[in-house]
Amino acid sequence: MAVPRHKHTRSKVGQSRMHKNIKHVYLNVCPKCKKPVLSHTVCLNCGFYKGKEVINVLAKLTKKEQKIKQKEIKTAENPK
Repeated sequence: MAVPRHKHTRSKVGQSRMHKNIKHVYLNVCPKCKKPVLSHTVCLNCGFYKGKEVINVLAKLTKKEQKIKQKEIKTAENPK
């Protein structure tokens, strides 16, 4: 079992722990549906990335859920 040769001061311990903190997650707004989304990732709400549809979100839903989702997307695009 390894044993430290010298005592580590509080400043040395603090300097090593300084980089182990949790970073804040910065979210951007999706230009299509106006929901928060991580940068450089596909929006899971509408399936668009850089103005192009990458994932067809509506294909996995039932008919009733598709209508609700389409209404949500249209209201987000054209707020009145």
